[in-house]
Parts: sequence; C-alpha cells; structure tokens
Amino acid sequence: MPKQKTHSGAKKRFKVTGSGRLMRLHAMKSHNLGKKTAKRGRDFGRDHPVAEADVREVRRLLGLPLGRKR
Repeated sequence: MPKQKTHSGAKKRFKVTGSGRLMRLHAMKSHNLGKKTAKRGRDFGRDHPVAEADVREVRRLLGLPLGRKR
C-alpha cells in the first residue's frame, strides 16, 4: 500500500509543538489592519491551540497518529 501524503495546505497552516500539541495561526491578520487596535494585532500574531473538536482531523491531514490527543 502506498504512503499517505501530507496535506500541503495543512502543513503550511499548523505546527506541532515539542509536547505534541497542535498550534494554528489566527485569522484576520492580513488586511484592514488600520481599523483594528494594536492589541488585537498583537493577539492575532500569537499561535493559538487547535480546537479540541478539530484535533483529530488536523492530525489526519498532517499524517500524524490519531490515537494520541497531545
């Protein structure tokens, strides 16, 4: 059976921490920044954990084992 390919879009959008947690970038950081406060802009720049409901699907797209939650 051939190897499962990693989803090209997912590997650009998610990263796995050393402890195995999945992190994502925040949306709304790319345009119309003049009307957003500096505090919002800084918060958008930080990595955020992937929602628990989405972890299984993201792990599948990245080709990671599904059994481990973290």
